Amino acid sequence: MTTLAMPKTTLTARLATFWRERVVGLLVAQLRQGITPQKIALTITLGVCISAFPIVGATSLMCFFIGIWLGLNQPVIQLVNWLASPLQMGLFAPFVRLGEHLTRSPRVSFSIPELIAKFRASPLAFFKEFGLTGWHGVVGWLVVAPLAGVALYFIFLPLTQKLAAAAPQNPESN
Repeated sequence: MTTLAMPKTTLTARLATFWRERVVGLLVAQLRQGITPQKIALTITLGVCISAFPIVGATSLMCFFIGIWLGLNQPVIQLVNWLASPLQMGLFAPFVRLGEHLTRSPRVSFSIPELIAKFRASPLAFFKEFGLTGWHGVVGWLVVAPLAGVALYFIFLPLTQKLAAAAPQNPESN
């Protein structure tokens, strides 16, 4: 065994433990407390969809307020938002391009590192220069997120139903 394989194995084991204890364990605990599989599927779906919102720094607040409004579990929606946060950077450019196309706007040239550097240098100048680009990203997200949300809900629902069937009920609730 090489020395490089050992850390990867350790990392894989830690990730598996994290997933089992922190993610699946949290969902099972919620199911045991009487949260329905439908509500957990909706919470996961919204956490994923909101995590892709193309305005950095807005997703946690969005999850908080939507979670309050719909009576969703805050730890679950925030955890899903955090785990799915790489979607935000990965989908930023496609959402902007879709928004530009839908609004028939000229294509703006940018790169994610350039955007980050310009924001750090001067947030006010950044918003003046790229505010419309952010709006295009939001327009693209507004088109894609509801469609993706419906698909994700119907993917997560059977999974949460299986998890609920496998999770023993809390003896105090009987």
